[in-house]
Amino acid sequence: MAGSRPLRIGTRGSPLALTQANRVAERLAAAHASLGIAGAIAVTPIVTSGDKTQDRALAEIGGKGLFTKEIDIALIEGAIDLAVHSLKDLPTEMPPGIALACVPEREDPRDMLIARAASTIAGLPQGATIGTASLRRAAQLLHRRPDLRIMTLRGNVGTRIAKIERGDLDATLLALAGLKRLGYDRHPLAHPIATDEMLPAVGQGAIAITCRAGDAATLALLAPLDRADAHTSILAERAFLRVLDGSCRTPIAALAEIDGDRLAMRGLVATPDGRQLLETSSEGARGDAEAMGRDAGAELLGRCGPGFFSFKS
Repeated sequence: MAGSRPLRIGTRGSPLALTQANRVAERLAAAHASLGIAGAIAVTPIVTSGDKTQDRALAEIGGKGLFTKEIDIALIEGAIDLAVHSLKDLPTEMPPGIALACVPEREDPRDMLIARAASTIAGLPQGATIGTASLRRAAQLLHRRPDLRIMTLRGNVGTRIAKIERGDLDATLLALAGLKRLGYDRHPLAHPIATDEMLPAVGQGAIAITCRAGDAATLALLAPLDRADAHTSILAERAFLRVLDGSCRTPIAALAEIDGDRLAMRGLVATPDGRQLLETSSEGARGDAEAMGRDAGAELLGRCGPGFFSFKS
């Protein structure tokens, strides 16, 4: 805070984004007595380009940066002091002047199947219509079930679940972490999917807190919220993504899991139609997290062969 000005937290205005930002505010208040005073923290919703267009897939309108661009501008211009994002929404490369300052404890990274007539992907009816805007989810679904029909579905969690309840679509997939934070994880139509059946997005289940690079005061405030295991796993996954030049036009998935001093890394890349899907797995020291991510990405890049990424053009 500067004088009597509150610490300003920027975020998207969706129910999930506001829930995550308010939880960060609660943790900051618990960690610092000066922030526990009424009015010491203010959450500022910011409408992003990605929120303004809900009827098209992200790949068609510019990619992941659409959920962060306006928030990054607010940070750089000093309108907010820090920002709270779903980590999987962050672009592969952080914009100049913006730092990924903190990764709090990671929630369950699995996906959830929301369906009326099945509790598993294998149990979905022949030719079922699945609503999703995620190329990652669509590619893995089609790889296992090429009979499925994929329809673009965006909007907040409640809107998507309502479409399944009404029978507009047969099923959709959502991140378990988001469902849990909003209280939907025990919904009767929600069924968790094992990560060996649906590998999650890079950073899924994790929250990213960003601030201006070099803002020592804000970095110090955020330090108690950072969790080493979560941050280390994210470094590995984002290194993997960076090598593959990941974007919303490329179905990419990765999960790094830590057990003591060891890190287990899994990753995949696919064509959007799911016909080609390449996977890799490795294990090593957690101190080598970023190197492991880069190596896993390089391995898959070398295996893709000519024309694998031609769909991006």
